[in-house]
Amino acid sequence: MIKAEWQIPDGSMLTRWARDVDPLNVLPEYPRPQMVRDSWLNLNGLWDYAIRPHGQEEAADYDGKILVPFPVESALSGVKRPLLPDQQLCYRRTFIVPPTWQGKRVLLHFGAVDWQAKVEVNGHFVGEHRGGFYPFSFEITAFATPGENELKVTVWDPTDSAQQQRGKQVLIPKLIFYTAVSGIWQTVWLEAVPEQYIRAFKLLPDIDRQELKLAIDIPGSVNDIAYEAEAYDREGKRVATCSDDQANLVVKLDNPQLWSPESPYLYDLKLRLLKEGKAVDEVKSYCGMRKFSIEKDSRGFKRLFLNNQPLFQNGPLDQGYWPDGLFTAPTDAALRYDLEITKKMGFNMTRKHIKIEPARWYYHCDQLGLIVWQDMLNGGGNFSLYHHVLVPKFLPRKLVKDNNYRAMGRLSGQNRADFKQELQKMVDALYNAPSIGMWVIFNEGWGQFDAEKFYNWLKVYDPTRYIDHASGWHDQQIGELKSVHIYLNKLAMPGNIKDRAVIISEFGGYCLSLPGHLWKNSRLIGYRKYPTSEAFRAAYQALISDQLKPLIAEGLAGAVFTQLTDVEIETNGLLTYDREVIKVDLETLRRLNSALA
Repeated sequence: MIKAEWQIPDGSMLTRWARDVDPLNVLPEYPRPQMVRDSWLNLNGLWDYAIRPHGQEEAADYDGKILVPFPVESALSGVKRPLLPDQQLCYRRTFIVPPTWQGKRVLLHFGAVDWQAKVEVNGHFVGEHRGGFYPFSFEITAFATPGENELKVTVWDPTDSAQQQRGKQVLIPKLIFYTAVSGIWQTVWLEAVPEQYIRAFKLLPDIDRQELKLAIDIPGSVNDIAYEAEAYDREGKRVATCSDDQANLVVKLDNPQLWSPESPYLYDLKLRLLKEGKAVDEVKSYCGMRKFSIEKDSRGFKRLFLNNQPLFQNGPLDQGYWPDGLFTAPTDAALRYDLEITKKMGFNMTRKHIKIEPARWYYHCDQLGLIVWQDMLNGGGNFSLYHHVLVPKFLPRKLVKDNNYRAMGRLSGQNRADFKQELQKMVDALYNAPSIGMWVIFNEGWGQFDAEKFYNWLKVYDPTRYIDHASGWHDQQIGELKSVHIYLNKLAMPGNIKDRAVIISEFGGYCLSLPGHLWKNSRLIGYRKYPTSEAFRAAYQALISDQLKPLIAEGLAGAVFTQLTDVEIETNGLLTYDREVIKVDLETLRRLNSALA
């Protein structure tokens, strides 16, 4: 019966993990690894779905089954249909609240829903959320009942017909813009919490003071509440503890083991709320003791430092697209594979490009020891890619100001306010991940505006990480990083450095198209195309050894190769889109990349 309700559409490109997708046990892993409770219920699986005109009050009947959390446009959803701007996607399923949850608060969590989600439980409106890449929750205690409950989610997603932050999604895929993603695309789950509970917390490692600072947030009254934190080493031995009646704690860690790509050491944490000496809530977490900074080396070059030592950071551009699941990896093993292969290639960093991943992706980076350069999503209204992005890039003027809101599709004040709010949401959601070393605010001028203001705000809001205010262009000649993209031309140090660290935040784009591993038989794009694997390997080796490596001695601090995998009609990945072929042997990749650090 289940097999009949869910089928992968014929003609879909699949990864090897597609065969492991079980409709009765979809992405069963705990979705929030840095804040774990035992009482939770996974709601992934087969839901009813219907696509109806936007604004229709309710779906009277449903079109069939959709496999949550795969987006409706993906093959693994079992639907593989676009959601148009004049349509809405209606979901429905039932759930039973476990009897052991009686007397507790019940929270309904969504990892991400693209783009606007309205939620009902048992016919009662619970809440609404806008923003396609961020986790959100609603308390449903007052609406859920013993026995069977009905959950409905209605989604509207205008994609690139509107101005919201959307990344590289378009309704008509072309060039470097890809298939749109709509609806639920991360895990949906329930959680039981006590009346007073830990809603969120912030971790701030300080290796110079040998301490971990914590700020714990709880809703409602804080009377008669005490806070406790314990840290454990890898062997499970408690190495530090701290308790206080204030929500800000300082855990002292004598001679802490430091987190790095070479040794990604993580401490386990337990955080508790205490009332009259008894624990009323406990969450499990972890932290990595590390420090990101930009300093001068012995030769006077500004460098990226990790743990007070210079480290050349080298990694691929990673867009996080899957041929079968689009934004959603088929399984957790697939999600981890991309990161494991990145490490095996000799990289110590990865740039998460124009996408925010599920929390488990960052968890795997933390465990494996991969530094993450995290991009913010681009958005805004329509603008001319040619007139407002490409032409100004090559004008002889030294500085292109980014305060022309009309030209960059940011004329709407609400749109500009949304960007600021969503930038903060991104930082808040990912702040505790030890692997994240850099925030990238804008990329190649797409919807860029007021980059200097955002840099100044973010530097105060999170002073612990590097900030690239304008990856590629339009550089406002501020901050601590000069970030350039170099394609087609020979790699070289840029001008107008202005006492900043220099990174080549995109280069390469070399293409090798392998029959049998192509998204569609349409015009493939890339910067330089090579006819054979041997030619591709030789070109990559020359690029790294003869062009990139010499620049490190001239002060280059980091570099990002485009890219980890092919994506749709782009065939410039080190892996094919289906992850079946590594285009350059691992031994060569590891040797070339390891020599750069």
